[in-house]
Amino acid sequence: MEQDLIKVTREGPIAFVTIDRAERRNALTADMLAALEAAARAFAGDEATRAVIFRGAGADFSVGADLKQDRFQGASEASLLMRRRALTQGAALMRAIQEIDQPTICAIQGVATGGGACIASACDFRIGAGDARIGYGEVKIGINLMWHAAPLCVRLVGAARAKQMIMSGKLYDAATLERWGFLDEIVPVGELNARARAWAEEYAALPPIAVQMIKRSINAFAGALDGAVMHMDADQWLLASTSEDFREAVSAFFEKRAPKFSGE
Repeated sequence: MEQDLIKVTREGPIAFVTIDRAERRNALTADMLAALEAAARAFAGDEATRAVIFRGAGADFSVGADLKQDRFQGASEASLLMRRRALTQGAALMRAIQEIDQPTICAIQGVATGGGACIASACDFRIGAGDARIGYGEVKIGINLMWHAAPLCVRLVGAARAKQMIMSGKLYDAATLERWGFLDEIVPVGELNARARAWAEEYAALPPIAVQMIKRSINAFAGALDGAVMHMDADQWLLASTSEDFREAVSAFFEKRAPKFSGE
């Protein structure tokens, strides 16, 4: 089952949430998003865990949404109402990750784009391997960035650089993203897991009540207006997904050719 592609393991006070679909470069499906959200919510009842590491199996953290899903293929028979509700799933996942009481560290190797970059930006800290390349690629298939993720990017890198990342859809190298403030540290690929664990151990050793209250206060201040500003991003997606440019972008992706956009 696809839910089994999200694995939660524990070693002492540290929990690991692993996206385990390496053969598809950890491409995300709706079932996987639901499993990730459930895993994140479950930490609310977990007193023993003091820090959480998010990671991806294989060479890449995650290439984002699996474009073979119905909503990208135009094959969904669901009503507009139910499609609109389904599109809130990503934002719910982002809230669940941000609301984890324990400090969260994202270990990023290879490519993290689209939903993969969103998950990384929802964590408290990000450690990149030297080969990490990160970006928000939604624009390249003619859609907007959803999941209420834009404010997180702005807070990490500033407005102008967020525009570069989100409007261009390009993948940025680890050195650039560390300089911009998206990554907190860069390490060799072979040291990524050990370094993420070292960060987790540092926070796990601190007084949990104080650490978790501080995290919640900072998140509440920084994201006070996120929901009010970003409440329409799912509706923007519904509009964008009806465009000819969206259909052309998805077709070009699977046909391995350059798309030709018309603005229609």
